[in-house]
Amino acid sequence: MMSESKREKKHICTALLAHVDAGKTTLSEALLYESGMIKNLGRVDKKDAHLDTNDLERERGITIFSKQAVLKFPTCDVTLLDTPGHVDFTGEMERTLWVLDYGILVISGSDGVQSHTRTLWNLLKRYEIPVFLFINKMDMEKADRKALLRELQSILGDGCVSFDGERGEAFYESLATGSEEALEEFLDTGFVGEDTICRLIKNRQIFPCYFGSALKVEGVDTFLQGFLQYAKEPDRREEFSAKIFKIARDKAGNRLTYGKITGGSLKVKDMVYHPFGEGEKVNQIRIYSGENFETAEEALPGMVCAFTGLKNSFAGECVGGEDKAYLPASEPVLSYRIMLPEEVSPLKMLPKLKELEEEDPLLHIQWKEEHQEILVWVMGEVQVEVLKRLIYDRFHVEAEFSQGSIVYRETIADTVEGVGHFEPLRHYAEVHLLLEPGEPGSGMVFASDCSEDILDKNWQRLILTHLREKEHVGVLTGSFLTDMKITVVSGKAHQKHTEGGDFRQATYRAVRQGLSQAQCVLLEPFYEYRLEVPEYALGRAMTDVEKMYGTINPPEKDKDMAVLSGRAPVSCMGSYAKEVKSYTKGEGSLSLSYGGYGKCHNPEEVIEHMGYDFESDMENPASSVFCAHGAGFVVEHDKVFSYMHMPSVFQEEKPLKAQGYPLRRAEKTEEWIGTEEVDAILERTLSANKRDKSNPQKKFKPKRVVESQPSSGSYKVREQREKYLLVDGYNIIFAWPELKELADINIDSARGRLLDILSNYQGMEKCNLIVVFDAYRLEGHKTEIFDYHNIHVVYTKEAETADAYIEKFAQEHGRKYHVTVATSDGLEQVIIRGQGCYLLSARELLEEVEQKGRQLKEEYLKTESERNFAFEGILKEELKRFKGEV
Repeated sequence: MMSESKREKKHICTALLAHVDAGKTTLSEALLYESGMIKNLGRVDKKDAHLDTNDLERERGITIFSKQAVLKFPTCDVTLLDTPGHVDFTGEMERTLWVLDYGILVISGSDGVQSHTRTLWNLLKRYEIPVFLFINKMDMEKADRKALLRELQSILGDGCVSFDGERGEAFYESLATGSEEALEEFLDTGFVGEDTICRLIKNRQIFPCYFGSALKVEGVDTFLQGFLQYAKEPDRREEFSAKIFKIARDKAGNRLTYGKITGGSLKVKDMVYHPFGEGEKVNQIRIYSGENFETAEEALPGMVCAFTGLKNSFAGECVGGEDKAYLPASEPVLSYRIMLPEEVSPLKMLPKLKELEEEDPLLHIQWKEEHQEILVWVMGEVQVEVLKRLIYDRFHVEAEFSQGSIVYRETIADTVEGVGHFEPLRHYAEVHLLLEPGEPGSGMVFASDCSEDILDKNWQRLILTHLREKEHVGVLTGSFLTDMKITVVSGKAHQKHTEGGDFRQATYRAVRQGLSQAQCVLLEPFYEYRLEVPEYALGRAMTDVEKMYGTINPPEKDKDMAVLSGRAPVSCMGSYAKEVKSYTKGEGSLSLSYGGYGKCHNPEEVIEHMGYDFESDMENPASSVFCAHGAGFVVEHDKVFSYMHMPSVFQEEKPLKAQGYPLRRAEKTEEWIGTEEVDAILERTLSANKRDKSNPQKKFKPKRVVESQPSSGSYKVREQREKYLLVDGYNIIFAWPELKELADINIDSARGRLLDILSNYQGMEKCNLIVVFDAYRLEGHKTEIFDYHNIHVVYTKEAETADAYIEKFAQEHGRKYHVTVATSDGLEQVIIRGQGCYLLSARELLEEVEQKGRQLKEEYLKTESERNFAFEGILKEELKRFKGEV
């Protein structure tokens, strides 16, 4: 815990937010200058602004990446974040809102409240951030203080109060309207005290307004003094907690994790534990100010720092005790195909582009296997130009971009039940999901409402994990789903046969099966627009908006200009700005901001153009797999309700009796053979040693081994020892090409893939399988053992390697059990062999896994050819999927 002396100085985090060209970066220079942090004022037009550190920013004269500076005062340190003002970089700006204590909204005195200003205001309201306003460029001729204040109060609310004028009765009367407490205080004393004012600001009941000119440093000191007086540090948690809002890389290529400490403290070499992963050690704590930084031994509450050493962190992550999740309001609306030079392999370029996605998650880099191409999602054309330059500067690749296309989404308009069943031989899972339409902008919401008497809690959690791990696609165009709630309502597992990825397959199929019967709706992105045109062009403008399927609010008048506002599809209004300039002879202007998703205005045309056939999408099947007579067969999505094992949530009667499945061919009927009967058959044929040995005709002769004295003629049954297979996890990962390639991108994914493969292998081999991973470098780590489906996973304790753990196990159990160790470590092999254990190299284990898969396929094909009912229609692609999953 921190000492009280360290906590005496408060830390406040704020950010400058503005419409592009409102003078935000100029104000940051003035604040740094007034606080004594810089000696000379930089200017955007001279390309020497302190916080415009990137060459692209200096060339274009706009802020592209958020930066920070620290203003130091005797009793308070203020972290100042400068954010992008251009609408194409809204994602970068929005991530900073998540960590703010207060916001500073900069408004141009010559332009007033613009469309993006309204967007920022709504975002500040969404994140419940107290706001100070600085009305800049008051030295311009068009700037009218009284008119601007009236506009602010009219558009943003009556809580906008001028704080840099006279503090007379009118001032306190304005404050008194903020709350009943303030009104009572004003009526009793004739004024409102400082503590009450601070509470009014913190509760977003009052928004202090200051007027000035950042370029001439007029009114900046008054604003700064007012901010320090009325901005109070919020309460902090005692235990360590932090919000990760940005990932970046320094000039040396070091990965930087930017976070704000929201409670407790963090020291160098402390461990940071990710919510769903292992811990990582912080190597360095940096406090940045522009391009420069100072290192610190400890990060205190309220501080914004960059940490090195964290490889698995991501923007939007909560660590420690932090629980206020980041839910972005903005989404990219355009999709582009990245065209690389012929000599550059897309597969080799993909991991590099993933670095950029790490730094800006809204980019959404996608790999399209069928076309061997890379797609990227962006907010607009300016972002495309910046991305093109970033790829060249960082990776020295001259990439081109195709013509942009709209990013569509899909949702549903009614409530349906989706059922997925996955039951190839020796596998079993059934999942019932309730799919419901959500509120616009709510995204995907997942929940469980299933009794544990029906399905164990661990299976329910697994289903929810599978729902969240993938971006599910719709059945109209194959676009990602949004604005839906999916609830787990029922399901079934098998005590012996449910393992590996069975529930993953059943869950994915349940989503698709539900969508196939739902009333699906195609969504497209919309812009919120503000169109200013001369009065003579109002008719033309309104006609154009109607032709673009937009909505129009009642027209407003601003001096000699008519103002239209509303929403319109991105596909229609994206290029309208040039047309406005043309027919208004340069007098008109169009401002656009992201307006969410709405119903597509031309769904039939889009669906026909995209040509998506959900029944042919083998990556996302809607069918289910059932089992009869010892073999699996495919049931199409529209017939699943006739085969499912659990009753529908919409009906009380059971859908299927135990007497049999409806057959897919002709009038013949055959008795259904259930899972238990299949088990009985296998028991009689493959496990004869468990039979009743009283029947001499069926007595099983065990395998015999001749002893060393052949003359005795005696035979001895070999003792059947319990089998154990120990796998050196990381050794195998970096020895198998597929996993090594995956590990280069994300070690967690490689680790999970290995566990899934071994889970399936154990289901075929039926041995005790233990996977051992090194955790010996984690300070204070104790041996951690847990079950992953049907296998055991071990993370070694501090100072104990996986080799040491395996050698210890072999020494203690090598003579007692049939122990096999899978590793390619030569020294470890020598030691293990000396303990009487068996060995498998990484290559041999891979061959064994593949051989088991081939053997299972051959058995399946042999069984299929002997069946006397109509299972010949199984798709070859589905058969490949069975082999891949098993």
